[in-house]
Amino acid sequence: MSTDALVILRDDHREVRALFREFQKSSTTDARRGQIVSKVIELLTVHTYIENEVLYPEVRALLPELEDDILESYEEHHVADVLTMELYAMGAHEERFKAKTMVLIESVTHHMDEEEKEWFPKVREQLGRKQLQEIGERLLEAKKRAPRSPAQPSALKKTIDAVIS
Repeated sequence: MSTDALVILRDDHREVRALFREFQKSSTTDARRGQIVSKVIELLTVHTYIENEVLYPEVRALLPELEDDILESYEEHHVADVLTMELYAMGAHEERFKAKTMVLIESVTHHMDEEEKEWFPKVREQLGRKQLQEIGERLLEAKKRAPRSPAQPSALKKTIDAVIS
């Protein structure tokens, strides 16, 4: 497994995108959609946590010219956090479950596309391989302690911080 920060994050994106595609198939049952959303919530909770706690602060300090991009990413994470918290409290059978998930998919897909096409290339260009590997190692460490559910205290704190900041 690579310790390059951007490779780690792209791998996370790939896993989430695959679940999004499965959710959107017309043949996917409501029960399976519920399972998919549960896994997506777990993955996004971990992913936004490690980016917010490790990647964004470090890149913001190293590359201050990317501050606007980072601030926008924090806000996009906030939207994802709110949606995942709402979905966490819903059942797949509920009337707005599919619609709310589709909004999450659209929002998160936009965020991932923007990161991969615009933000990651700037970061890769300006940070060396060694720095990206060091950040990647910190991301992997943060993954071990990251919340897996939006209801865990560290996830709630992240969401509350985004609301009051």
